[in-house]
Amino acid sequence: MKGEERRQAIMDLMVEARAVELDELAERFAVSKMTIHRDLDELEQAGLLRKVRGGATVEAGTQFESDFRIREKQDGVAKSRMAKAALELVEPGMSVIVNDGSMAALLGSSLGERRPLTVITNNAAVIDRTKGEPGVTLIALGGTFSPKFNAFIGLVTENTLSRLRADVAFISAPAASGLHAFHMDDTVVRAKRAMMAAAGRCYLLINHARFGRSALHVLADLTSFDAIITDDDPPEADRTAIEKAGITLTVAKD
Repeated sequence: MKGEERRQAIMDLMVEARAVELDELAERFAVSKMTIHRDLDELEQAGLLRKVRGGATVEAGTQFESDFRIREKQDGVAKSRMAKAALELVEPGMSVIVNDGSMAALLGSSLGERRPLTVITNNAAVIDRTKGEPGVTLIALGGTFSPKFNAFIGLVTENTLSRLRADVAFISAPAASGLHAFHMDDTVVRAKRAMMAAAGRCYLLINHARFGRSALHVLADLTSFDAIITDDDPPEADRTAIEKAGITLTVAKD
């Protein structure tokens, strides 16, 4: 197996397992541990995973989020439930902001069901899925394209948002703890905050497994959101804190 094929196979494993061990990979591909080390180094430099002691993971860390190409293949059922719950908050005639992220991309592909609608987004997947959609006016936010987040970010994005006003914004986050939502990338944080400032109402979309975690940057206080939408019950401590703060929590179960 060529190196490129082996690294792709490693990433295919990571999508399902989320973490792999060095010894296991060396045995599976019949190569030395040093070869696997080099493979993991290359994948880490590409932003596809992060190395940990004895292996690698695609789970988010305080300064790491996996590549969009990985995230869009994970947690499909959970994302579908959250997208359906979010769609219930959208009415025809609204202007809707959708941020970056694989969860938001799935929501974006469903927005045509609420036409006529104006969709404002920096999410390249949402742009691809809504452009040319009958009844959908698409405002594609410019900026610097980030392959890792599959989104446009930066000063151009933020300045454009400062000139717009929407009815609602759907914001996703990779971590939440206590009464704060977190993100590991400061440029993405600024874009999300600009979206929140441009919307009349804001909703946080977050997988229940992301509660009890933090990242490098505080994105926003949870009280900044009109409601939180998740796919299953968060840990008791987080749920209690949310309820005490009077924040609406929607658990989107089947």
